[in-house]
Amino acid sequence: MPQSLVKNYIHIIFSTKYRNDFIDEKIEKELFSYIAIICKDFESSALQIGGTDNHIHILCLLSRKIALMKLVQEIKSHSSKWIKTKGKRYEDFFWQEGYGAFSVSEKNIYATINYIKNQREHHQNQSFKDEMIGILKKHKIQYDEKYLWD
Repeated sequence: MPQSLVKNYIHIIFSTKYRNDFIDEKIEKELFSYIAIICKDFESSALQIGGTDNHIHILCLLSRKIALMKLVQEIKSHSSKWIKTKGKRYEDFFWQEGYGAFSVSEKNIYATINYIKNQREHHQNQSFKDEMIGILKKHKIQYDEKYLWD
């Protein structure tokens, strides 16, 4: 085959370091827009970005030209530098070391978009920790909880 044909929808999740509450409603739209630009710069269109004060969800169409690990690294690096320029409150901002990333089938795109859109509502009833463990179980990913949290 003379060309590479790829379509990988990826749901990426990561938190602020120690799950500190930095992503308030004052900054979130601008942050999410900035992250969407980073994704676009790496040819990985963001379909939806959302989150709460201490974590973020990104649904993107991963480019065939970049490794997932590299995309996450670029998103974290550039957005962390950017947010630190937004005022004294954000000077100590850091993302956690790790991340979760899960493939999403074409038939589940809209459900995932809606899930990400409604993060603030969703987390009125569930902690990030419980959410992440539920997602890991749903995807049948084995984990040791002592290594999940900073």
